[in-house]
Amino acid sequence: MDLATLVGLIGCFAMVIMAMMLGGSLSMFVDIPSVLIVILGGLFVVMMKFELGQFLGLTKVAGKAFSFKLIKPEAIIVEVVELAGLARKGGLLSLEGKEVSDPFLGKGIQLLVDGHDPDVVRTILGKEAKLASDRHGIGIAIYKCIGDVGPAMGMIGTLVGLVAMLANMSDPKTIGPAMAVALLTTLYGAMLANMLALPIADKLILRKDEEDRLKAMIIDALLAIQAGQNPRVIESMLQAYIAEGKRTSSGD
Repeated sequence: MDLATLVGLIGCFAMVIMAMMLGGSLSMFVDIPSVLIVILGGLFVVMMKFELGQFLGLTKVAGKAFSFKLIKPEAIIVEVVELAGLARKGGLLSLEGKEVSDPFLGKGIQLLVDGHDPDVVRTILGKEAKLASDRHGIGIAIYKCIGDVGPAMGMIGTLVGLVAMLANMSDPKTIGPAMAVALLTTLYGAMLANMLALPIADKLILRKDEEDRLKAMIIDALLAIQAGQNPRVIESMLQAYIAEGKRTSSGD
């Protein structure tokens, strides 16, 4: 569980709700027509921009912002150094059946064992990494789209409320509800975009970059193993993928 995402989400909504309660009754900030325009209307607009299957994966994609299991690069480096040592002693065939912690690494090891050329290994793994990155990019695009559509639907709701208010100026009882729609749709749109959709999109970008970097590191490691490089040289090369303050040596 990513505590930063969870605490940030709860904290920002808690502060806004607290401010609403201190300013008066919380119920005056609840308006069903505004919810229909911004939330449901906005989701239908987003649905038009993507395939249905992509749109229906909305909540599953958001889950990666809260819970994302990715093996630490430090652990992969330790594992790769061990594999490199085995390959130098017994050849690439000695890696066959070797259990590894990452499926992408496991697929790469199998390519080495099968005797594919380095160019073939790089092409296959590079294409798989790119396709995975593209799939993650769709989820990011959906939440960025929600971030764009939310305020726009809020503006539409504001115009609807203003039209209703101006059309019924002769009846004072209708002015209040119409003005509520006008203002609350703008509020809901801003909250949807800036407190939910865009932060989730940014966190998904962070996750995507982490996974892309890990896959790039694994590809470099596999090609180095295939070239028969010294395990210590491979370790030193892969340390470049880790922030300087977190770098360690398997010999430490």
